[in-house]
Amino acid sequence: MPEKALEIRGLLKAFGRNQVLKGIDLSLESGTVTVLMGANGAGKSTLVKVICGHHRADGGDLMLAGRPFSPADASDAISKGVVTVHQSIDDGVIPELDVANNLMLDRLVETGSGFFVHEGKLRKEAQKVAASMGIDVDLKARVADLSVADRQMIAIARAMARAPKVLILDEPTSSLSAAEANRLFALIDRLRDQGVAILYISHRLSDIRRVADRILCMRDGSISGVFETQPLDYEAAVTAMLGHRMTEVDISVEKGGAPVLELDGIRLSTDGNRFDLSARDGEVIALVGLLGSGKSRLAETIYGMARLEGGEMRIDGKPFRPASVHDAIAHGVFMSPKDRGSNAVIPAFDIANNMTLPFLSRFSAGSFLQSRRLRSRSREMNERLGVVCQSETDGIGTLSGGNQQKVMIARWLMEPCRVLLLDEPFQGVDIGARRDIGRQIRASARGRATLVFMTEIDEALEIADRIVVMTEGTIAGEHINENIDLAALVSDISGTEAGLAGHSA
Repeated sequence: MPEKALEIRGLLKAFGRNQVLKGIDLSLESGTVTVLMGANGAGKSTLVKVICGHHRADGGDLMLAGRPFSPADASDAISKGVVTVHQSIDDGVIPELDVANNLMLDRLVETGSGFFVHEGKLRKEAQKVAASMGIDVDLKARVADLSVADRQMIAIARAMARAPKVLILDEPTSSLSAAEANRLFALIDRLRDQGVAILYISHRLSDIRRVADRILCMRDGSISGVFETQPLDYEAAVTAMLGHRMTEVDISVEKGGAPVLELDGIRLSTDGNRFDLSARDGEVIALVGLLGSGKSRLAETIYGMARLEGGEMRIDGKPFRPASVHDAIAHGVFMSPKDRGSNAVIPAFDIANNMTLPFLSRFSAGSFLQSRRLRSRSREMNERLGVVCQSETDGIGTLSGGNQQKVMIARWLMEPCRVLLLDEPFQGVDIGARRDIGRQIRASARGRATLVFMTEIDEALEIADRIVVMTEGTIAGEHINENIDLAALVSDISGTEAGLAGHSA
């Protein structure tokens, strides 16, 4: 029987009157990948923060390798063998340092390491760590200059240099292409074989099918389901997470009215292939592609963030070539960017001010802000999208990731536009929250063209009237979301005839 690396019994945690963890019981076994699923607000983040020392438990017992475990802080947790690689990759690396120094950073700051560093010895040790993790990068390269996938591998390798008993990975594939995710999965396989207990937090069924030995589901601060009998029952796990069955989303396909946005012979790069696209009034189009397919570049071009390299764009039949984001907005083009942490959320602002930020002039009379009207409109949008909060005056940082994302989407649904661009609107969002967002996007679609840029096929199937596949900066195929040929869709995205083997849509 596998050894229990971490065992938790009756774990309690409250913030004021809000009881977030309500007697959590769970165990992580050595050499096993346990996937933790839970809707936003279920308590996953608080549970992880207690395990890795960011919060102190209010009650219950934690045992690490059979010994009492109560970390004073994150550093204490790491020293005892519990390491977390957070969703924000740069939390686990120092971007301005080179790879070798990042890999050996924890050893450099250990007591007794001295004031002087032997460069050759450091690089030799770093090379051993990199080789043991299957990482092939230039040790002298600055981490900031590496791809997201390589930065993530280095963050994990740095964690593994401490030989942890427990490794926690929080949404590790959210910014990775399919090929990069496969590299990560191979690394997870290697760590499992080395006897590491891995807690893997994800909403992606494709990830879960690939890595999970067992699944734990959380709902409302409690464990709502444990699944460890092979084959794992994924549908039952989602039901345990949501509290109800996961029913198919019934899309009534809209063909749309008159063309709103027309792209004729456009080119996204100087040597790119030309392509055409027309988006109609009331139509929701999902542009799907792997990382590097050109979908984000297309969004940035329409929004005035990147230069159009060739061809013509028109809105309502009139030429459109925005010189800036401000110019695009003036023409009725709105965009919600994919990284809410760095591109959208203002941490110091409350929900209402975050939501209304681009449109403050519309809530002003002369030089005076009409706060009551602003908050009333924010409250209305909170209700429409199901934002879970006490009031619109709550700090944005008090919300779960999914509820923050709802606020960011509400920002751009608040005022009418002609073209709405949504770049990965479901990133880091659980199934329940993404359906709340998707319903509101579709319900408000009339009067504009909506283009949604995404990586996951199952997300596209839940929201789109038409799915357009992008690869290498051009369009590879189009599919009406009605009796869709899933094998053909997957083939267009992957650029192969591979069909559905190993895919979950």
